[in-house]
Amino acid sequence: MKKFFETIKNIFSVKELKDRIFLTLGLLMVFRLGSFIVLPGIDPSKLEKSTGVLGMLNGILGGAFERASIFALGIMPYISASIIIQLLTVAVPTFQKMQKEGESGRKKLTQITRALTILITIGQGFAYLKGTVPIDAIIIDQTFFLISSIVILTSGTVFCMWLGEKITDKGIGNGISLLIMIGIISRFPTAIVAEATLKGMGGIFIFVLEILALYLVVMGVVLIVQAVRYVPLQYVKQVAGRSQKQMLTQKKRSALPLKVNAAGVMPIIFAQALMFLPPLVAGAFQGEDTPNADYIASVFSDFTSLEYNILFAVLIIAFTFFYTAMTINVQQISDNLKDSGGFVPGVTPGEETKNYLGKILDRITLPGAIFIAIIAVLPAIAAAATVGDQFAQFYGGTSLLIMVGVVLDTLQQIESYLLNKEYDGLMNTGNVKGRQAQPMNYI
Repeated sequence: MKKFFETIKNIFSVKELKDRIFLTLGLLMVFRLGSFIVLPGIDPSKLEKSTGVLGMLNGILGGAFERASIFALGIMPYISASIIIQLLTVAVPTFQKMQKEGESGRKKLTQITRALTILITIGQGFAYLKGTVPIDAIIIDQTFFLISSIVILTSGTVFCMWLGEKITDKGIGNGISLLIMIGIISRFPTAIVAEATLKGMGGIFIFVLEILALYLVVMGVVLIVQAVRYVPLQYVKQVAGRSQKQMLTQKKRSALPLKVNAAGVMPIIFAQALMFLPPLVAGAFQGEDTPNADYIASVFSDFTSLEYNILFAVLIIAFTFFYTAMTINVQQISDNLKDSGGFVPGVTPGEETKNYLGKILDRITLPGAIFIAIIAVLPAIAAAATVGDQFAQFYGGTSLLIMVGVVLDTLQQIESYLLNKEYDGLMNTGNVKGRQAQPMNYI
């Protein structure tokens, strides 16, 4: 406990880190306040509770969805746009060229993503207003309400996108992920109270077992998120001996860390963003003449349905491999090793090294992707085991993986600041002390 308070003191002793943390907290507070501002022209007392998959979306958005807030769609349209653009960078040569242009290409892709976000928000906003807002809750002219609300929802999503980018640039952590995480955490106390009330005094033992099971699941997620496979490396360097003709060869041992879950929380965020689309779009077209829309809305609005969980698991596994391939370029790693005189013992530098690293990456990514998929469908299993719907969503799925992944990522950034400033502090005043770096174990 003493070390914990010392670490907190160290964090606020670093001015740059302190300013970034306060800025992040301030922008997150703005985001939370915006989620309570209801769209003009709506009677909040006549709004209906969100259930099923839409209830999960409401949980991720911190209740903004069912409150018909100006941030009702949150950052989800931006995530959908990001998915589309990343897919295009794989399939379309023009986008591939932009991606390889460095900073200028990245800026172009960012602008295209923003423009696509606006178009997606307009479409999702229409579906949201038609499918989830009851007619009797609208107290002004419906046409005017529809047009004005789409404009407001689009502005709200663009503002959320801006908040996320500002947090990433000027604050601490990944802004987009933090916006999602803060919405999820805001629902956790309510879920705990609801579950305790549901179980009552007679079910206190069951409630304690549920808390223990949740703890074990969280530990499992932390392990898989932090798991790393180290590939041994050697670097050969030639130095001059006593004469120019004598050359001595020095070998330096090192290791290349490959994360089992290199894609982080992005696959489940991407998959969840797509899973919200079928019930949201189908809900806008439900009626007697559209039985297919009724079926889709029914099946994919129930996060415990078999169809929902199978599709969700398949999307997560696919996005895990896709995002890992986007994040880790084995060809570039192989080329960098060759240029710097590094090699994997027993493996020829160049093409053979690239294939070797690719094989290892595939082997560690597959079990990681399957584990994430299992965690993603745990809420359905928990709900089937009589756990309340609100609390069951924290047993896995998007909520748990995002919370664990984002918290660990943010803590790692804070750790980096502390270690960097410790080095600078020793050079200048010596007053700043960070945590000690853990020794790395190589295979």
